[in-house]
Amino acid sequence: MSLNRRLISAGFVDVDRAKRFMGAPELASLSEEELLSGFALSADPDQAVLALVRLAEREPAVLRLVGRGDRSMPLFRLLGASEALAEFLIRHPEHVSLLDREPDAVPTAVPPKRLREELLRAVGADPADRAPVAAAGGKEAYRDLRVAYRRWITDLAVRDLCAADPLEAMPRVGRELADLAAAAVEAGLAVARAEAAERFPAGDVAAVRLAVIGMGKCGAGELNYISDVDVVYVHEAEGIGDERAGAIAASLASGIARALGTPGVEPGLWEVDANLRPEGKDGPLSRTLDSHVAYYRRWAHSWEFQALLKARFIAGDAELGRAYEDAVAPMIWASSERDGFVESVQAMRRRVTDNIPAHEADRQLKLGPGGLRDVEFTVQLLQLVHGRVDESVRLRDTTGAIDALSEAGYIGRSDAADFDAAYRYLRVLEHRIQLVQLRRTHLMPVKEPALRALARAAQGATATARPTAAELAEQWQQTKKAVRQLHERIFYRPLLATAANLSTDEVRLTSEAAEARLKALGYVDPRGAMRHIEALTAGVRRRAALQRQLLPVLLGWIAQGVDPDAGLLGFRRLSEALGESHWYLGMLRDSRAGAERLCHVLANSRFITDLLEVSPESAAWLGDDKELTPMPFEQLWQENASKMRRHPRPDSAMRLVRLNRRREMLRVALADSAGLVDVDQIGRALSDADRAAVLGALRVAETEEFQTTPRATALLVVAMGRQGGREIGYGSDADVMFVHRPLEGADPQEAQQQAQRVVARLGQLLTQPLKPAVQAEPKLVVDAALRPEGKQGPLVRSLESYREYYERWVLTWEKQALLRARPIAGDDELAADFMGLVDSVRYAGDVTPHEVTEIRRVKARMEAERLPRGADPARHLKLGRGGLSDVEWMAQLLQLQHAARYPSLRTTSTREALRAIAAEGLLPAEDVELLDRAWSLATRIRSATYVCTGRPSDVLPRTYRDLEAVARWCGYPHGAASQLEDDYRKAARRARHVFERHFYGFDT
Repeated sequence: MSLNRRLISAGFVDVDRAKRFMGAPELASLSEEELLSGFALSADPDQAVLALVRLAEREPAVLRLVGRGDRSMPLFRLLGASEALAEFLIRHPEHVSLLDREPDAVPTAVPPKRLREELLRAVGADPADRAPVAAAGGKEAYRDLRVAYRRWITDLAVRDLCAADPLEAMPRVGRELADLAAAAVEAGLAVARAEAAERFPAGDVAAVRLAVIGMGKCGAGELNYISDVDVVYVHEAEGIGDERAGAIAASLASGIARALGTPGVEPGLWEVDANLRPEGKDGPLSRTLDSHVAYYRRWAHSWEFQALLKARFIAGDAELGRAYEDAVAPMIWASSERDGFVESVQAMRRRVTDNIPAHEADRQLKLGPGGLRDVEFTVQLLQLVHGRVDESVRLRDTTGAIDALSEAGYIGRSDAADFDAAYRYLRVLEHRIQLVQLRRTHLMPVKEPALRALARAAQGATATARPTAAELAEQWQQTKKAVRQLHERIFYRPLLATAANLSTDEVRLTSEAAEARLKALGYVDPRGAMRHIEALTAGVRRRAALQRQLLPVLLGWIAQGVDPDAGLLGFRRLSEALGESHWYLGMLRDSRAGAERLCHVLANSRFITDLLEVSPESAAWLGDDKELTPMPFEQLWQENASKMRRHPRPDSAMRLVRLNRRREMLRVALADSAGLVDVDQIGRALSDADRAAVLGALRVAETEEFQTTPRATALLVVAMGRQGGREIGYGSDADVMFVHRPLEGADPQEAQQQAQRVVARLGQLLTQPLKPAVQAEPKLVVDAALRPEGKQGPLVRSLESYREYYERWVLTWEKQALLRARPIAGDDELAADFMGLVDSVRYAGDVTPHEVTEIRRVKARMEAERLPRGADPARHLKLGRGGLSDVEWMAQLLQLQHAARYPSLRTTSTREALRAIAAEGLLPAEDVELLDRAWSLATRIRSATYVCTGRPSDVLPRTYRDLEAVARWCGYPHGAASQLEDDYRKAARRARHVFERHFYGFDT
């Protein structure tokens, strides 16, 4: 194999550069085989070869470690993983001996006591002293401290990088990094004491006892290779005044930060961050223990107690540090009872994620969705919630806390194992990224060579295959997804109380923990949703207690809807309107079907939500299928008539009539949502509700008229169009014709005028504003455009006028319109006589070829002229290709032609007519089936559009959200909006093909 191929196999990217460095004089004593076998162990051979050349120039003895089998591993693993630590060895070649060791598959930890002693000795302090003081302060002390620290970081990195299983070793590595930081702080304090003695009397400095409390990852014992070290300072003093003691404590604290972080010949280690102290940057750098306790008791914010969860004494006066831990512990574990505690915690989490720069969001290991912070926040919240009463979960480190929460039953074992593995993997990636330059970063690299190097560095030392950048990216994405799912399941469903039919990982959802979960579940405005939840659960009344118990389940159901925000708002308004109603609370608690139905309609139907808000008592029907059964016309009219007798005033009577119609429309819609009625039953039920309202309006209008004018005529209202066929939707108008017959002896002119006044008043009564208003009422508009001569003809005609018109001037389209004529209100004898006349016209069976041509011409003109400009014919449910109009005109043409011969065709219903057409063999059964399918689906979509959006529309929705809502209402599964669109287009296309063949005769 050529050298180039061997270099590529070893992992080099820049082959020419690699050959040039391997040929450097510093490496002349080594063979290619020795070098290549070593570089193959490196995560980044290109980085390692340069570092080796430079290190060999400074310390030629390092070359003795090459070609020594496993003993070469520490050298190459370190040089290929950390440019910064290679630079340290180049600056301080005396520490190259750290690399001369046998690698440990399971690295052993250095005891914290030894680390403390080594770093104190590095600055000339006696580890045995109660308050060690460095031999001197200043830059030389800073240098000695930092070199000693980096010496032990290098030692730890070698052990970490040579581990067979980095994930298994990660918690021990994090703990030793925290212990090493604590030792550095202790040494920094020793230097600070030496420096303070130059500003203050030595006796005063000695009198001040300072304890350093580690916070964050340092306090938790899970520090990164490079990270700010969060601390809080507490001091006590005897024999000196408080002001002097505070000044000395502040000087010591500043001295620690100066020793560890200021620029110098040996670069600073990291920043010592005291911003988690009481009052943050605005508060004193150090406080007495009593001052800390007073602050936390009176003024601390909720998030500060979450921060204190990690608080641990790390340096300084041990007795004072332990006293601090003991003093704050009870407040930490009682903090979950504070008002708005978890909400505050969640707000802090939200602020963190909101502040992620957009260009970093997809690269964040720590702060982004599915990152380290998700795991840590989840675990910490569960600890704070349950640690109040369960001491077994009071641990500081994340992996230990996950295990404790699992053992205590707060997290399922499988979830805990997955959570732990994901956290360890993300932390190993974080460690390896930071090791390269020892810079504080949580961003995944972008370039492919860096990703490959990271993938190799994150492997165990004994792994042989080099993973690709794509494999690393895939594993990272899967880990983020797993963390996010577990985060949502655990963090946003805190285990506070058990709710029925939920797993142990899905128990009580508190208002404080809900916001991010709501957003993940589809709530567009989680903050608004939180307000609704708080309003629902606030207080100590029975309703609030029950809502707190049931909300985890209810919110899950609401979140399954298309518009969870509207659903939750509707649920809140409904709950507020019904208050402590026993039946409502009982339904939520005891009727799973009723509660689930309620959540479903609130999150999917604007129309139903609006009606429930003004008629909240109707929600009771959802728990009983019998209550959702639509009332037949006879029962509706009986109720209307009874109420009208008790309330004879026209406005009162009409208000009750219209309220009953609104109520029945709601009942039908609720039954529709529950899948208890089909398309045909919906049309019949809505038609019956309209008929009862029209009859009520006619009775009121007649009563008003006859109070001032003697009765001169009998009236009849005849339903036409889809109203006549009992095929209407939720937003349909009432197409009608008005007929009257003068009473015997009455003046025909007066009778005509009276009839006109009554029918005009009828239309007003159905739509005019009332006091009190009928809120959220879908107005019933009476439309008489299908009368003889259309809008040019008189609004109402006498029976004889109709007879004369139909005998002499009836047009073909008017015969066709009469196919849907059905009497719905008025005089029964007049109805029988008029329908006898109508039957003689519509079922005459004498349709001529010229009339067939005229029907086709009118249909073609309607397609060309009535379709709205710019409308897509493939999406228009009524007038588009294969839409409702095509199917209805096909059926009506055959009725006009054959109803005289086949009585089964004498029906106002389109679907009944289609069934009769198939039964009589007038069209092939398969063609009729295609027509029926298209008509049914279009009708269903029309009704669903109105129910979901609250707006009538004859067009298949274009926005995904509306289309998804309609699809779900039509019974499609979640995410099937495109499937509904495809199904309708296919059904309409096939129906149009049938229509063109049989209506226009295109195949003849």
